[in-house]
Order: sequence, then structure tokens, then C-alpha cells
Amino acid sequence: MKAKLIRITTVPLSLKILLKGQHRFMSEYFDVIGVSSSGKELDDVKNDEEIDIVAIDMSRKVTPLKDIKSLWSTYKFLKKEKPEIVHTHTPKAGIVGMLAAKFAGVPHRLHTVAGLPLMEVSGIKRQVLNMVEKLTYASATHVYPNSNGLSDYILKHKYTDKYKLKVIGNGSSNGIDTSFFSPKQVSDAKKQQLKKELNIADTDFVFVFVGRLVGDKGINELVKAFSDLNRQDNTRNFKLLLVGSLEQELDPLPEDTLLEIKTNPDIIDVGFQKDVRPYFAISNVLTFPSYREGFPNVVMQAGAMELPSIVSDINGCNEIIVENENGTIVPAKDTEYLKKAMERMLSDSDYYYKLKNNSRPMIESRYEQSVVWNALLGEYKKLIKEKNFCA
Repeated sequence: MKAKLIRITTVPLSLKILLKGQHRFMSEYFDVIGVSSSGKELDDVKNDEEIDIVAIDMSRKVTPLKDIKSLWSTYKFLKKEKPEIVHTHTPKAGIVGMLAAKFAGVPHRLHTVAGLPLMEVSGIKRQVLNMVEKLTYASATHVYPNSNGLSDYILKHKYTDKYKLKVIGNGSSNGIDTSFFSPKQVSDAKKQQLKKELNIADTDFVFVFVGRLVGDKGINELVKAFSDLNRQDNTRNFKLLLVGSLEQELDPLPEDTLLEIKTNPDIIDVGFQKDVRPYFAISNVLTFPSYREGFPNVVMQAGAMELPSIVSDINGCNEIIVENENGTIVPAKDTEYLKKAMERMLSDSDYYYKLKNNSRPMIESRYEQSVVWNALLGEYKKLIKEKNFCA
């Protein structure tokens, strides 16, 4: 009889996208149940991964009454199921899932940290988030930061003890399927069709951003850096391609940034796209000046698609990208450094092609999905074996 493994995220899109394929892989060794808020994506997980799912609604915002209800529902569910392992991802699922699992007597309570929103807040809100983070880790038996930089940050701010922390493999929560994220998956005909639709010429050099269009992702700096470079240089043709959804209700962009995106003919905003591979395939460089990350999938995806990256000097990004090997690292929130990095990509072809040629091999060797999955599976098996040995 297989041991029971329960994976919990706040919203079903995380369960579906961030952990894609992992549930099916783990179900060969465990009885896996996916738990998240209700929605079509949760049904997709059931169908795509062929695992059982349970809907427990959780809010991404601070909502004490709803959170208590979520906690109670999760506790009752875990008491009934009696799993060997509960593994949570995302902040709200972390606090709800780890507390409920502790109250329910689950022996192995694991939480993956894939980024800390509290890094960019201050005052009372920061104090509250600090307290929640510490309570999550206190309730867990093991905490898995998905980058070494994040692990260092957690220790520096004394959120938990060192013995609870471990980075699985080389980092990342799910790794990259390099057979899926491959230039070979996008035909020349598809690329030409997409370029035509977006009015991109074959001679255009394309900077691409993939992610939510919010302030924390460095969109304001990126738009300004590109626009300044755009106005200064009339001799070369280059574009900025934005792939992602606006989230004005959570982290709104200011009016001047929105206006520039709308009115600059060299900035192309295509919104959220289910399949980002064609957009990588018609681009030259990923520009990703985020303020905070855990271990960003998009940087690995771009590398697997043979794109070098310009990233900010933050957790995760500065581990995936090695300076002057597969990209370049710039200070966060620094428009001028970002502009200089973009200008060098444009002007120095030897430099650009060196980075480009290294990009895919450096992802394949460190972050191939099977490597990450097997490292996590090894951790699960080790925990259960230790428990059985002690018993």
C-alpha cells in the first residue's frame, strides 16, 4: 500500500502550472491528492495528472475570517485522510496547510519557499508577514527554499533554524522540461506567422519579458530603460515584447508606464499567453528585472529556448544566470544599469552569441526536470524510511 502524499497550493493555477507533471510522477510512488481553491484549473489537474483533487478555498489576501475557515476545513480533511506527508507551496497555503497538518498530527510537514512577498513591504504589514512566515516554518518539520539565496535570507532574518532548511538539488521547485522548452518545438512557419501578426521584421532585435506586468517585476524600470534606449538610438531596429497579464488590483503600474506601453510602437503587449514558447522563439534576449523571486521558471524557460538573459541581482536569478556565461546580472531597480546591459546585447554581437550558445546547455546540465523530481522523491523516501526505522 502506497503512503499518502498531499500537495497544497493557494490557487489551482499554481498546482497546475508550477508543479506540472510532478504529481503524475510522484503518483507512481505515492497516493497523491492535490488540494487548492476551487476552479477549472483544479479539474484540469485531476484530468492531466490523473490524481485525486480536493477543493478548499483559500484567499491570497489577508482575510482572517476566511483564513480560519480554510484552516478548519484543511484540518478536518487531514484528520480524515491521515497522510504521511503534507507538502505546501505558496504563502497562504503554507500557513494554512502547515498549521492544519500540525494540529492533525501529520508526521512529515514540508513547505517549499518559492519567493517572499514580504521582501518588498515595510511597517506593520511587514511585521505581520514576518510573524506568519515564522509560524509557518515553526509548524513545518522541513522547509525547502528553492534557491540558496532564499535560504540565506531566511537564516539571516532568523525565520527558522538551520537544521530545518534544505535546498533540493540545484534549486527550483519543478525544474524544466527541456524537451518541451526547446527551439525545435516552434516551426519556422509558426515564427514567421507570429512575426507578421506582431509587425516584427526579421532584422528586428527583440527583448522579451514574460511574467505578470506589475511593479515588483521591474516593469517600470524595463519600460523606461527601453524607451530611453529607443529614443537615443535611431540606427538599429529593436522591439520590446511584453508577455503577461496586468494585475492592476494587486500591484498597479503608474499611468506614465501604461501610457508608454500603449503609445510606443516598438513596445508590443500581447497579454497572457498559455504557450510562451513561440514568443521566446521570435525573441533574442529575456529581460527580467524583477525585485524578488524564489527560483524563476521564466529564466530557465528562456535559457532552454536558447535565449541569454538580463536579470536583476536577486535570489534565484543570480544562481541560474552566471555573469558573462549565459547572461548578465544588473542591480535591481536600476534603470541605467538595465539600459546599459540592453545596449551591450544590441551592439556587441560576439558577446551576445557567446551567451546565447551557452544558454541551453547550462540549463540542461543543472535544471532538467527529471533531476529535480528525483531529488525530491529521494527526500520523500528518506523521510519515510527514517520514520519507519525510528519506529
